[in-house]
Amino acid sequence: MLRRSLLAAGGVLAGATLVPPRPRAEEPVDVLLVLAVDVSRSVDEDEAKLQREGYRTAMTDPRIVEAVQGGMIGAIAVTYMEWAGAEYQRQVLPWMRLTGGRDADRWASALAEAPRASLSWTSISGALAFGTELLDQAPFEAARRVIDVSGDGVNNSGPPAEQARDAAVAKGIVINGLPIMNDRPSFNRRHSLPLDQYYADSVIGGPGAFLVAADDFDSFGAAIRRKLIREIAGRSGPRMERA
Repeated sequence: MLRRSLLAAGGVLAGATLVPPRPRAEEPVDVLLVLAVDVSRSVDEDEAKLQREGYRTAMTDPRIVEAVQGGMIGAIAVTYMEWAGAEYQRQVLPWMRLTGGRDADRWASALAEAPRASLSWTSISGALAFGTELLDQAPFEAARRVIDVSGDGVNNSGPPAEQARDAAVAKGIVINGLPIMNDRPSFNRRHSLPLDQYYADSVIGGPGAFLVAADDFDSFGAAIRRKLIREIAGRSGPRMERA
């Protein structure tokens, strides 16, 4: 299994395309958004394609672009990371500032070209801790900082998810969730709670935190669109939704 490498001075991780270090900028955005995506082995190749395509089509959706442009600043900054067990988190796309449809198209094209890995186990705690590091090193400034974590299983590697969640929330970060309800046990380990309730109890946190549950990978695209609109626009709503 690949070991995790930490970000250094705005660069990206071993296993991802390297970019030159960037100084911390004063350029503001409405929200800093980490998209944290499960690539554990419970996610097969077809499901992984649906997952990535869901993010690509969502980000270029005119409703998402409208939400971006409707903010006070009219810009957001997004980074895309993938995670599996406690020793694997990877920043796939560096921080990018999006202000409209052209930026969204560039982001979607970059994601389509990025390589994908699949590793064992599911460490939501590792994903949240790494997402927090990415936010701390973001080259933009924002009043709102959000980790958007999606996955199809419970934490079964590394520290408890609650520990990483509480540490992130203490730093003013909001964690929202997108549990994928595919009823597939992760390495034959079932949990006593439905996955959406587990995310509600153990994963999401911070002011206005919420989750949108997808019934399966086929409904993932609709779920991420609904979720991104609410996150980007900063809208209030129910704590738990279903796509």
